[in-house]
Amino acid sequence: MKGIVGKKVGMTQVFEAETGRLVPVTVIAAGPCPVVSVRTRDEHGYDAFQLAFDEVAERKLSRPELGHLKKNGVGPYRRLVEIRGPHELTPGETVTVEAFEPGEKVKVSGVSIGKGFQGTIKRHNFSRGPVSHGSHNVRAPGSIGASATPSRVFKGMRMAGHMGAKRVTQVGLTVVDRVPEENLLLLRGAVPGHRNATVIVREDSR
Repeated sequence: MKGIVGKKVGMTQVFEAETGRLVPVTVIAAGPCPVVSVRTRDEHGYDAFQLAFDEVAERKLSRPELGHLKKNGVGPYRRLVEIRGPHELTPGETVTVEAFEPGEKVKVSGVSIGKGFQGTIKRHNFSRGPVSHGSHNVRAPGSIGASATPSRVFKGMRMAGHMGAKRVTQVGLTVVDRVPEENLLLLRGAVPGHRNATVIVREDSR
């Protein structure tokens, strides 16, 4: 399993060298991410590696956090991300954008943009009711359950509420290019999250 942590810079477009076709891409400033620790199936029950991202001053971290990082010779970093899967990394090693090749399929996880409190039409793609002959069911959600049985509303009913601002994974993205000198990854398509949002890029092994 290959993975790296980065920050979403924004979207732009590039031209394919062979066909000249215009390709929309998302630019991600990824890494370099030092490997803080590793998990093995024999010792911990699963395979994983922990990456550090976003270097900060020591005063911004607690002593337990600093101790965990220094144990493997890693400086102060704001974010720690564990990526599960078989790997061949060792503590202290650094993961860069060169781990990914152009044309490789990846999936990107991040926190989607928050939309605030929204109704069922926008949040769940409900249909609106009739708007003629005095109908008041214009954007109402409709029935949410029976009255006598079960005399309550089931959990998980699709209703109005807070939309967005939750973890989303976009699969099937393609690495268009990489710029190792500037630690940039160019991915074809859209990536969840706002600008400067932290995202996790992993290989898509489907």
